[in-house]
Amino acid sequence: MNTAVHNDNKKIGYAMSTGSTELNVDEVIPHITFSGAEGKVWLNEQRVMLFSQTALGKFRREVLETLGRERTKAFFLRLGYQLGMLDGELARTSKPNSTLLERFMIGPELHALRGMVLPEVCKLELGEDGEPFYCEVCWNHSYEVEISQVELGILDEPGCWNLAGYASGYTSTLLQKEIIFQEVACRACAHDHCIGVGMEAREWDNYEEIKSYYEKDPVLDELLELQTHVNALKDSLMERDTLAGVVGESKPFKNALKMVTRASDSKVSVLLLGETGVGKEVMARALHRSSDRADKPFIAVNCAAIPPDLIEAELFGVVKGAFTGANASRPGRFERADTGTLFLDEVVELTPRAQASLLRVLQEQEFERVGDNTVRKIDIRLVAATNEDLSDAVAAGRFRSDLYYRLSAFPVRIPSLRERKEDIPLFVDFFLNKYQVLYGKKVRGVSDKGLEMLKAYHWPGNIRELENVMERALILAESGGYISMDLILGPSIGSVVETSHTVDDDGSLTSNDQKTFVNGTKDIAGYMLDNQLGLEDLEKTLLLKALERGGGKVSKAARLAGMTRPAFAYRLKKNGIEV
Repeated sequence: MNTAVHNDNKKIGYAMSTGSTELNVDEVIPHITFSGAEGKVWLNEQRVMLFSQTALGKFRREVLETLGRERTKAFFLRLGYQLGMLDGELARTSKPNSTLLERFMIGPELHALRGMVLPEVCKLELGEDGEPFYCEVCWNHSYEVEISQVELGILDEPGCWNLAGYASGYTSTLLQKEIIFQEVACRACAHDHCIGVGMEAREWDNYEEIKSYYEKDPVLDELLELQTHVNALKDSLMERDTLAGVVGESKPFKNALKMVTRASDSKVSVLLLGETGVGKEVMARALHRSSDRADKPFIAVNCAAIPPDLIEAELFGVVKGAFTGANASRPGRFERADTGTLFLDEVVELTPRAQASLLRVLQEQEFERVGDNTVRKIDIRLVAATNEDLSDAVAAGRFRSDLYYRLSAFPVRIPSLRERKEDIPLFVDFFLNKYQVLYGKKVRGVSDKGLEMLKAYHWPGNIRELENVMERALILAESGGYISMDLILGPSIGSVVETSHTVDDDGSLTSNDQKTFVNGTKDIAGYMLDNQLGLEDLEKTLLLKALERGGGKVSKAARLAGMTRPAFAYRLKKNGIEV
């Protein structure tokens, strides 16, 4: 076993791998994009932030006083490790044709660019020829030393925990093997330099001790356990079981979920409304699990997927010989759902005869199999769903009005995904976990910019479309890496490039709607100048068009024109337009 020893009073000698280890921060700067309009800073597809050293120092001191030295050290080591992993992944993918040394040096360059430290690599063996990895680095101007000097004074042990964690996470990710950096000298301990030494993890004599620092600390779980009552935990577990598969924290979704759970204790029929792919069946299952029928059958039927001439037989069953091909008697979905819940999706697609039979079940709790005269009693809870306005179907003569009134006793609208975009990160995690298990493949998640793109897209196919996109992206992603924006922008959502956001040449994320608007206004301006039209002509035309589209209503026309009602009315009067 090797043990690193360093005498910080001696000049460190250079024993380098082939190539230069001088920092070249200029190579990293093009990967950074400042988007002042959005309040965001990007490092490739990572969102990064500028942070106050003073504030971080106050925070570090509070953590020390609350958790003690060992847990605080572990916290900052893990924090640095996670940051190093992200930058290590960037180095692995951003310069595929560069040498290993060039990719290694991206880490110190990024570390310097973040304002955390000025690393000086003094000795480096990358282990390309089967030799073990070894590195000595001098951490100049360490922010952790400056924090310690202000907040904590002289330390008994090295205190550049975040820097050591970063170097460990970066190098381990880059080389794809476990590398650990430890600080063997620190200016916070009154040494002349901060010196970090990196070796393959098991080369360290104190490997088991170091490893424990990088393992998850259960302190938060312990605090939560002390602060939470047993009954509250039981309620939480019951709710979690009831709402398994239900994902969302947004207000529109919570409102819909509250309506569903309120209906669960009654026998009232529930009508779920919403676009295709919003998760109506998931909500129906949640209603079933939270009801007193939870241990009884839940049967789901997509009415649109059953041929019209077979739908009655599928729903209500059939007796032998009732029609050609009915070679045996069999129960329908209603009988299978007896004492439980029947979910009818796309209920508007039911034939007139099936609608009449359904109405009879709802009113009398009885039905007959196709070709049979025997009346059968049944006890079911009905949940229906449609992505169409049933009142329009009634007006068009496609749906019975009496059945509509029975079904719409308790309507619940499920919001579309574009109405609950704050839930998209939750769905991303949910679907990644699902498909990582299915395909036996692990990724670290979606890049920050990839997530921005997902939130910017309008999702006409809603949650179902997002699930398909995440499944495809996981299949294409490299194991152990991040899902980048280019993997998300596949054929299934290629329209996002045309209708939502793209990445400009300068690295910024720009709305294409905004680009279209800008180009359109340029065309309008050119037309006006070419035809010698004044601003008054344009304003009057805009006002009249807004009134036309708003059906002559000033309030609606004002909204269309992006004005307040008083401002719009004033401009109407100024232009001599009477309403």
